[in-house]
Amino acid sequence: MSDTVLSEDHGTWVEITLNRPDRLNSFNDEMHGALRAALETAREDGKRAVLLTGAGRGFCAGQDLGDRDPSKMDGLPDLGHTVRTLWGPLVRLIRGMNCPVICAVNGVAAGAGANVALACDMVLASESAKFIQSFAKVGLIPDTGGSWHLPHLLGEARAKGLALTAEPLPAQKAEDWGLIWKCLPDDALLAEARAMAARFAAGPTLGFAQTKACIHAAASNTLDDQLEREAEAMKLCGESADYAEGVAAFLEKRAPRFRGT
Repeated sequence: MSDTVLSEDHGTWVEITLNRPDRLNSFNDEMHGALRAALETAREDGKRAVLLTGAGRGFCAGQDLGDRDPSKMDGLPDLGHTVRTLWGPLVRLIRGMNCPVICAVNGVAAGAGANVALACDMVLASESAKFIQSFAKVGLIPDTGGSWHLPHLLGEARAKGLALTAEPLPAQKAEDWGLIWKCLPDDALLAEARAMAARFAAGPTLGFAQTKACIHAAASNTLDDQLEREAEAMKLCGESADYAEGVAAFLEKRAPRFRGT
């Protein structure tokens, strides 16, 4: 098993750590494979929450450009192939997980690293963290879902500003703008992220999954389509054991014991 990604099993949830700290956790092909394998294992094992973070002084610097250096290649690099076979499938996997995926951004998140974070459901960042759409510095476009997430989360003006200038966006401003959920003191980040993962893992996982799916669908649905999507999700959730338990716990004035079914 590759040591470029570490997985720590917490029973109902898993903590996944990008582990190339000497390269600011930039992705090579080995790390791509290891992260996807870790996420697929979490899905297959029925984990009820996933926490993603980075080792060392930063979260992720995106693609390791040493692996895509035109001066060291026989021909021109096909970066479209890289997006189609590596970054695109990773974003789809993260977005499609049937449980909440939390990202704890513990320092710089640049290029594709920033956009991997934005693909997660909940983004917590340390006060020292920065989000950098660094693609413009090397003549590229925001990939890994960046050209989709930025305008959807921030609007066209701010999306273009971040993408075209490659200016670092401090974590506190990212929270103020609504790009991430919360900015935290550096020494509180992981504790808060782990506590959140544990809370989600003890929650109504089916309802969480349907909530994610409905919110994702809203980006392209009409209101009428979305109302129908809500009806379908509510039917499914209403037939679940978790709904019955939630109502019983509410009426009995006790804490619910959700099973995720």
